[in-house]
Amino acid sequence: MRPFHAVLSALLLAGLTAPLAAQAPAGPPGKADVSLVTGGNYTADPGHSQILFTYGHFGITWNMGLLSGVTGTLSLDPKAPNNAKVSVEVPVNTIKSSIAKLDEEFLSAMFFDTAKFPTAKFESTSVTVNGTNAKIAGNLTIHGVTKPATIDASFVAAGKNPMSQKETVGFKGRTTIKRSDFGLGMAVPMVADEVTLDIVVAFEKAS
Repeated sequence: MRPFHAVLSALLLAGLTAPLAAQAPAGPPGKADVSLVTGGNYTADPGHSQILFTYGHFGITWNMGLLSGVTGTLSLDPKAPNNAKVSVEVPVNTIKSSIAKLDEEFLSAMFFDTAKFPTAKFESTSVTVNGTNAKIAGNLTIHGVTKPATIDASFVAAGKNPMSQKETVGFKGRTTIKRSDFGLGMAVPMVADEVTLDIVVAFEKAS
């Protein structure tokens, strides 16, 4: 009798789990497949775009902070990727280091002076694509000062956002800047002049 009960139990279990399996998602919609990218105009998704900055402190530790709320536009044509153009802004008052006193100093006239200079902006001047990677040269404006900067960027994934139902493409990038170039050189060299920016941006199809 035991073999019969074992078979019956297996059949019942399969019957119960089959509907659940049918309802289970096949996986995230984003795929690392450039063929899913369609040409057109995109806008940055501020809820899924962030900038992490890292800098050396006293030659002993690495401090970090985060900026969010990125807005901006991207225009691209997969058939002519080097013609892509990108322009993004980030509100500097979103800066968070997890250290309340330091955040106050960052926002004050001692550093970014966000009352006078509320945003930082990057606007591309050229894009050079190599496979799924690209060098994006452009002008970076921080603290009211504009300097050339180049972002080493790479394609992450593309797919339809299941919440907004919009075609979405994701990129990541990195660049290193000197804060003294932007009038933010307080305490150099005790606090490192070079700051590394790690960037993640999602762009949603607009047209």
